[in-house]
Formats: sequence, C-alpha cells, structure tokens
Amino acid sequence: MTLRQKLLLMFSLTVVGIVGGAAWTVSVRVRRVFEELDREQTVALVNQFQREFDDRAGETAAAVDRLARSEGLREIAFELANGQDSAQYVTEAAGMAQEYQLDDLELVSSDGSIISSAQWPARFGYQEPAIAAAGQAAFLKQEDLPDGTSQIGLFAVRAVQGFAKPLFVVGGRAIDAGTLRDFPVPAGTQVALYRNLSSGFDPSNFSGAAAEPFRQVIDQARTTGQDASGVVYLTARREDSVSATAIPLKGTNGQVLAVLIVANSRRGMVEVQNHIRAIAYGGAGIGILIAVAASLWIAARVSRPIEQLARAAGQVAAGDWETRVEIRSHDEVGALAGSFNHMTRQLAEQRERLLQSERVAAWRELARRLAHELKNPLFPLQLTVENMVRARALPQAEFDEVFAESAATLQAEIANLKIIIGRFSDFSKMPKPQTEKMDARDAVRRLAALYDAALREKNIELRTVVDTEPLPISADPELLHRALSNLVLNAMDAMPGGGTLTLAASRHGDAACLSVADSGTGLTPEECERLFTPYYTTKQHGTGLGLAIVQSVVADHHGTISVERGEDDGARFVIELPLIAAEVSA
Repeated sequence: MTLRQKLLLMFSLTVVGIVGGAAWTVSVRVRRVFEELDREQTVALVNQFQREFDDRAGETAAAVDRLARSEGLREIAFELANGQDSAQYVTEAAGMAQEYQLDDLELVSSDGSIISSAQWPARFGYQEPAIAAAGQAAFLKQEDLPDGTSQIGLFAVRAVQGFAKPLFVVGGRAIDAGTLRDFPVPAGTQVALYRNLSSGFDPSNFSGAAAEPFRQVIDQARTTGQDASGVVYLTARREDSVSATAIPLKGTNGQVLAVLIVANSRRGMVEVQNHIRAIAYGGAGIGILIAVAASLWIAARVSRPIEQLARAAGQVAAGDWETRVEIRSHDEVGALAGSFNHMTRQLAEQRERLLQSERVAAWRELARRLAHELKNPLFPLQLTVENMVRARALPQAEFDEVFAESAATLQAEIANLKIIIGRFSDFSKMPKPQTEKMDARDAVRRLAALYDAALREKNIELRTVVDTEPLPISADPELLHRALSNLVLNAMDAMPGGGTLTLAASRHGDAACLSVADSGTGLTPEECERLFTPYYTTKQHGTGLGLAIVQSVVADHHGTISVERGEDDGARFVIELPLIAAEVSA
C-alpha cells in the first residue's frame, strides 16, 4: 500500500469514525431523552389511573354502604333474623343492583350462603367466601357468570348491623374495556387492560386492538407479579413500535387478576434517529470527499517527493552514485531532498577516496606479501651460490659433490619461486567459469576417488555422504574441482596425526550443499571471520590466497561459502550453489 493510499484510508476512517461517533452519541442521547419522557409519562398515567381506580373503589364502597344502611335491606335482615324463609328473597338482588348502579350484587346470610344473586340467580344457597372481607376497602375480585365466562370487578363487602344474625352485602362494579373508555390519554399513548381470567394467554381478554405483540410483557407481569417493560413492534416498521409497560393488578390473596398496559409510541424518537442518521451519512460522504481532496493535495506536496526520494535511494543502492532528486519546494520536504543530494555527493566523494585508499593498501599488502614470500627462497639461493664459489678451491671430486648438492638446492628453490609466482598470477587473473550442466554429487565422488589413496597414507579416514536424488547445477567442473581440492588439502594439513575427513553433497532448499569437514583442531571465531581475507593464513607456510581463490570461484558460480564448527570439533566448510530449477524459476 502506497503512502497516498494510506493517507486516503487514514483520513476516510478518521472522518467516518468522528461522524459515526457523533451520530451514535447524539442518537443514544436522543433515545435516553425519549425513554425518560416515556417513563415520566407512564408514571403520570399510572398515577392518574390509580386515582381513577381509587375513586371507582370509593364509589363502589359508598354504594354498598348506602345499600347496607337502606330501610328495605334492614327490613329483609330483620325478617331473616326472625326465622323468615330466605327463598322468598331470591329475586331481591337484581332490583337493588339496578337501583344502586352495581354490576354484581349478592345478599349473603350469616353462614355464608347466598340468598340472592343479581348476576347469577341460580347460585342460591352457594357459599360466598368474600364475606370474610366485610368492612374492608374495595378490592379486586374475579366473578364467574352463568354463561361460563368470568369478569374482574371492584367489590366491597358490608354487613347489615343491629341483628344477631347479620346479613352481608357483596357488591361490585366490573373492570373492563368500558372502564378505560373515558380515561384521558395523551396523543401517541395507548392504555389497555388484560383480564387474567385463564392460566394461559388469551387474546380475547385483551381490551386493545392487537394482543399478540404485547404477549411477552403481559406474561412477564402475570408470572412475576412485578412491573414489566419492553419495546413492542406492532408491525415490521420501527416507526410503529411502542415502549410498553405492564402493571399487574392483584386481588386480596396476591393473585394477579388483571394487567394494565401503557404503551407510548416511539415514532417521534425513531424519526429523529433516522434524521440524525441521514445527516450522519451526508456528513460522512462530504467528509470522505474532503479526505480525498486532502489526500490528493498532501500527495502532491509530500508523497510524490517522498516516492522520488525512495526511487533515488534505490538507484543509489543499486550503484548509481550520481543520482540526484529535483528540489521543488523550500519546506521540510525540499530540505530533505537537498540533504539527500548532499549525501549522495559526499558518498560519491568518499567512495572515490575509499577506492583509492583500498588500491594503495592492496598494492602495499601485495608488495609486502610478495617480498616476504620471495625472501624465503632467496636466502638459501644466496647461501648455495656462496658455497659453490668457495667450492672452486676444493679438489675436483669434492667440488663435483658440492656442485651436485647445490644444483639440486637451486632447482628446488627456483621451483618454489615458480609456485609462488604462479599463485599470485592465478589470484590476479582468475579465469571466467565455462559453465555446463553437471551433477554436484559427481564433484564429490571425483574428489573422493582422487584423494582416497593419499588420505590412507596419512592415516585419515574418508567418509562420503551423498544424496540419492540428483543435484543438477550449472558450473565449471574444473574450477569447482580446484576449489574443493584446496579445501581437502587444507583439511589434510589440519590433521597431521590423522583423523576423519567427511565429504557430503545434499539438497538444502533450492541449493546444492557441498561440505568438507575435518576432525582437526578447529578454528577460533576470529580466524573464521578473517579466513577468506586475501593473504591471511593460519599456517607457517603459504601465501594466504588459497581460500580467497575458493571464495572467488564460488562467487563466480553465484554461490556462498561459510565455515563453521564441525561435529568432531574440527572445521566444516559449506558451499551452497543454486540448483538449475531454482535458477530458472528465479
């Protein structure tokens, strides 16, 4: 991902995050405000309903009190107390209920038997347990009807006083949809009543239009006996949802007989939230357009110059020390471009000075090493010539003997000089590899066959570990053989008292791995770091060019060489050369 794309993404995410966060915060705040208003309105409606409920209860109790004090009912109580047959009063309750505007009315004797019932005359003689609440305030009670249904009503129980066997009056007024018809309700609010007349949920007991959406809150209030609230969706649209509160109405025994439902419309809140959401979408769209424009402007001012600097840095890394970038501004980016140009100029100058210093150092080191190497055979040559000069004065026989020994010495030292000069010559002009396809395992097998006899003479055990699968590489067989031979000779020098030499060829990823390991004294970490430096040697004799030549051969084959500690505490040289398949793929 480019810097321009990152800037665009960062600005866009920032704008969307800020607008989304602000919209979410405002939406939550609006929802909380509406919920608080709904709670206040619900509390006000419930308090008002409670007042209406108390007023209706008071009216019901007052009507029953007036009936209990009426002369007609006292006369009936007197006659019953004096042994009059109660059967002749079976129809009295109906007229009294109509006169005192009571929906339910029963006259009950002192033993709890119903004498007369306005709502169900056939209950004559049945027991009425409600007389236990005589004298108390009005209460909710479920009343059975002759058609098999039931109703909920506010009931009051009063006794006709002044007689040995009192007569009880149980009167009440029904609580149904008509009760809430005249209840003042503000716009957007619904008030409904669910009469809990059955063990299960029955929509016919609901006074509102649709009972099923309110089923969950009603069941929760019915089963727990506590207020329940929740969001009720009347349709699939959020605008038609309401915040419903279900308030249980209980009888004297604590049983829930009815549930009052107060539902406040959420249309206003939803519309406000939709409006906020629309504003947020618009703001986010405008913000993204501004972010695009800002990112393009910043890209023109910042990212393009930085991309140019990055390309220029890559060119410098590739070796183009003359790379320069154009300075188009005088701000921090322009200062950075100027510093880059100044840095490249200094790097080019320092590189030239460094190359000159390295050339001088290399020639000095070459002269020193060459002088040192040539000095060793020149001293015995000088002594041999001086011996031959002194031998001129000796008899012929002795002179011939001295001459023969001196000639042999001269030939040996001259051969040594040729070897030294040849090594320097080889290092100065390494031939270019003539590559061909070959199997790296063949190089190890050829090496083992060549040095097997010599290794046995030096009491060195030869081990070869070669993979069974081919290791195809592109290499110069002769140069690779010379490099491996140099490593084998060094290993033989490291084991003068005998040991083990291990030659291995294996696959390591996409490379052929050739290794030469000995069980000699090994190398120190410092020696491992400097081992491939030209003219550096750990031997008392040698030019220090052998491993440098090996490294040069390996580098010409696009490979690497390293040295590490072997398994037998010796040294292990590892050469990795790319396999042909991997090379073609790359």
